[in-house]
Amino acid sequence: MVKNPFISVTFQEKKKENSGSVEFQVFSFTNKIQKLTSHLKLHRKDYLSQRGLRKILEKRQQLLSYLSNKNRIRYKELISQLNIRESKNR
Repeated sequence: MVKNPFISVTFQEKKKENSGSVEFQVFSFTNKIQKLTSHLKLHRKDYLSQRGLRKILEKRQQLLSYLSNKNRIRYKELISQLNIRESKNR
């Protein structure tokens, strides 16, 4: 698992002041997704972790669609910082 040091430093600074923001929530879900993905590479038949991963992915997608509807510029910046793909629904 490769971490992006720039993103983690930026969001750790924001964590102290704005932990309830949509950007921070998406960032924390992205970290959880990366951890679960690396876990599932080793343990392919861990079905409970697969279920948890699907739930987290759905929550992150809901937050991203909310952000894209509210503020498209912040959405584009967040996607480029986290290196995640844009939704196919858009």
